[in-house]
Amino acid sequence: MAPPNRYLRQTILPEIRTEGQGKISAATVAVIGLGALGTVSAGLLARAGVGHLRLVDRDVVELTNLQRQVLFDEGDLDLPKAEVAARKLRAVNSSITVDGIAKDVHAANIEPLLEGVDLVVDGADNMELRFLLNEVAIRRALPWVYGGAIATSGMAMAVVPKVTACFRCFLPQMPAPGSLPTCDTAGILNTVSSVVGSLQAAEAIKLLVGERPSGELLMFDGWTTELQRLRIARRKDCPACVKGETDLLGARRGQVIAAMCGGGTISIDPAHKGDIDLAGVEGRLRRLGAVKSLGSVLVFEADGARFTLFSDGRALIRGTDDPERARSLYAKYVGM
Repeated sequence: MAPPNRYLRQTILPEIRTEGQGKISAATVAVIGLGALGTVSAGLLARAGVGHLRLVDRDVVELTNLQRQVLFDEGDLDLPKAEVAARKLRAVNSSITVDGIAKDVHAANIEPLLEGVDLVVDGADNMELRFLLNEVAIRRALPWVYGGAIATSGMAMAVVPKVTACFRCFLPQMPAPGSLPTCDTAGILNTVSSVVGSLQAAEAIKLLVGERPSGELLMFDGWTTELQRLRIARRKDCPACVKGETDLLGARRGQVIAAMCGGGTISIDPAHKGDIDLAGVEGRLRRLGAVKSLGSVLVFEADGARFTLFSDGRALIRGTDDPERARSLYAKYVGM
């Protein structure tokens, strides 16, 4: 049980009070993606007393993350973001449950990952995952909070299926690959991502206590400090929330190969289920060169690429943008 005065500054707010805090404490919230937005929103929701946080991310901590991803420090380099974030938020609030799941989210696993969740906060680093999340949210009548930040601007919006516009009402078609800037190509002002992550957490808390969503897209410019509101109408011809199209949820499951945000890294998620023998893999790889074991991951270099191998067989392969080269390297050194 939480100490009786832990949330005092929150429960005296007329918008929340004790009743609202009870709803917050009873909720299960998933944060998908633990970059700049996800680390800020997850930290605030943990401090607000969300009873169960499920943190999901496919990546490991890199030095360039530390400029804006507030849950990580130099001692966390090369460790799975989900595991690090969960450990640190348990230390922030021992009265809540925090699960860290180091997985790539895709059509084959998104529904099990969101089982029992009351709300989702979007910290994704790609549009395909947001379109997929939108389809699941509509199917399950699951509220979620969209967020995005790039360069000096960002935006956030609470999405409640059949109540507000869905993500495809706002963006009917997925942008073509390479058509949008990334943090690696356009940069990111760390104050912008902190503001947008805070807006997402605020929208999440409002939904949890029962406030009706505004249906507005909140747009923030961190350089001019201008905040705008744009009402997004539901489209009568929306392919997702009106026509019920599930282009991404219907995808067949095989080996999933995805380019990571910014380029230069490929994620490979094999079709097999269950954990692999990391110790056995480590023993084989040591004959080829240095291997670093970090508990639930192995890090090694080969053929000009840097591998991070997770216990479930997934790997991040840095040093290539070519999916076929990544697949070949995976088969050569991991052998699955």
